[in-house]
Amino acid sequence: MALGPNKRTVQIHVPLGFDPARPAPLVFVLHGSGGTGAAILRDSGLTETADRHGFIVAAPDAGIPVERGFVWNVPGVPTITGDVPGPDDADDVAFLLETVDQLSSQGCVDSSRVYATGLSGGGRMTSWLGCVAADRFAAIAPVVGLRAGNPRKASPERPDPATCRPSRPMPVMAFAGDADATNPIQGGGTPYWSYTMHAAEQRWAQLNGCTMVRSTVWTTPRVYEEGYSGCRDAAEVIGRITAGGGHSWVADNDAMWAFFAARTRPQD
Repeated sequence: MALGPNKRTVQIHVPLGFDPARPAPLVFVLHGSGGTGAAILRDSGLTETADRHGFIVAAPDAGIPVERGFVWNVPGVPTITGDVPGPDDADDVAFLLETVDQLSSQGCVDSSRVYATGLSGGGRMTSWLGCVAADRFAAIAPVVGLRAGNPRKASPERPDPATCRPSRPMPVMAFAGDADATNPIQGGGTPYWSYTMHAAEQRWAQLNGCTMVRSTVWTTPRVYEEGYSGCRDAAEVIGRITAGGGHSWVADNDAMWAFFAARTRPQD
């Protein structure tokens, strides 16, 4: 379907057995740089997860067209073209919030249960939503793309605190692979990645007022979980890393949904 003033495309998946009389949770899944909403909806497997658990999935196209698809506008961060989005580029945050408003006004969506996930550049955009739209999203789950603000210009191995100031604690579950050569969890990569996954987790823990480091636990023979607890408003920060996983959809969708389902956006 087409939503918003510019009629941008958003793929919508309504779960099996959806009852129009009962607003459902909404999960945005944001494609990677150069991708499309249709492709990430297909490749993430979230439609099957939605059918099992009863949530709506929205997979929009980003607002900046490139040769292969679209890229997201994260202010101050260069896209895969090397260009930093300017004032004439689409405001993706505004568009996503308009999409929530339209779906909520139709009675389809429970506005207190809106969540975001995304792959790679979509993970950066998901992280950005946590920074600037914490009043609208109940939790985020970036996939191979966790950030906590832009890299500092003088010391890009650390996130710049001035570029991520959420209005309230934001629960975070991040997925990554330890063999990711594009966004290495050890840091490096292109300039818009730069700092380590641990640095991003630590910054979110600081923002959320977390007081405890979680013990590292292997949840499967190939996946371990780390993070922080004792956070304000139960806004835990969890990282799930796949041993040998690369720059791809390494998320456990059922674990992601369990994390989302336990969290509702506080009402003012």
